[in-house]
Amino acid sequence: MFEIGAYIVHPGQGVCRVEGVGEGPDATYKLLPLGQRHPVHISYPVASEGRLRRVLSAQEARQIIDDYASMDVDTFTERNNYLEEEHFKQEIRNGSCRDSVRIVKTFRARIAEAQARNKKPPVSYERILKQARERSLGELSCALECTQEDVVALFEGVKEEQASQN
Repeated sequence: MFEIGAYIVHPGQGVCRVEGVGEGPDATYKLLPLGQRHPVHISYPVASEGRLRRVLSAQEARQIIDDYASMDVDTFTERNNYLEEEHFKQEIRNGSCRDSVRIVKTFRARIAEAQARNKKPPVSYERILKQARERSLGELSCALECTQEDVVALFEGVKEEQASQN
């Protein structure tokens, strides 16, 4: 059971703070999603808490950022864009922060590859990139207790460091 004040990751809403816990047979968590323009408290059944997970520790978040340069891109492809998009959306919803960061790297590479061939990347690539980016930045900024812009700067620093080593 999560305690009041804990930061958790909800599959659909992303990072949330536990504001309260109801009692009784139909006990629910009262969650407040973070990083949204107009956050609304949501109720989530305590019986389904297995789908929730704690936000990363600061050490785990720093490790993901440090590993970004050596992280492999996802090679999953499907015969049509809809099925591919659904696969990655499910991975973002149910996967870890590392999975979301890997998806961001994958779709940045796929978009750059399409543009290098003078092709317009599918709109679904932009949607997946945006969703994975928001999910990963939200969790990393919460874990590191900083803004999302600071997390982006940390990633840029890792990229620049890698470029100078090559």
